[in-house]
Amino acid sequence: MIPEEEVEEKIRRIAARISEDYQGKVVHLVSVLKGSVFFTCELAKRITVPVTMDFMSVSSYGDQTESSGVVRIVKDLDVPLEGKDVLVVEDIIDTGRTLHYLMNILRDRGPASLRLAALLDKPDRRVVTVEADYTCFQVPDEFVVGYGLDCAQQYRNLPYIGVIESESK
Repeated sequence: MIPEEEVEEKIRRIAARISEDYQGKVVHLVSVLKGSVFFTCELAKRITVPVTMDFMSVSSYGDQTESSGVVRIVKDLDVPLEGKDVLVVEDIIDTGRTLHYLMNILRDRGPASLRLAALLDKPDRRVVTVEADYTCFQVPDEFVVGYGLDCAQQYRNLPYIGVIESESK
């Protein structure tokens, strides 16, 4: 769906915008595990202002393929957010349920600023309003993998964004 070169170029552009927007500040990246790790690392390498990082894991899926709408924190942050310029980094915005919940929780922790960066945005699936400040690509309502996105923990390591095709096609 999206070749490796195109993904890399878009990340470079987003990193340049972030660097400009956070000029004179330290940007604290909060990577939402597991899918956003690849995007977070590539983004961090290209941001030219100082960067700190932390990781958080949340779940709203359990063993299902559809979000239950009930979000739980599986791994919380290691450091407080109070007074920090926080940029949440996510692999994909889908229904918006999890991110809406997560952004509200993080906002309550008193950061100086709170923004959202997403590798992919799937607006056709949105049931809760969530707007990313930085988005690399909008994608149609298809099951995408690669660059951190998985299907049953497979395909995360693909250097491009691909689509899982059903065998019935």
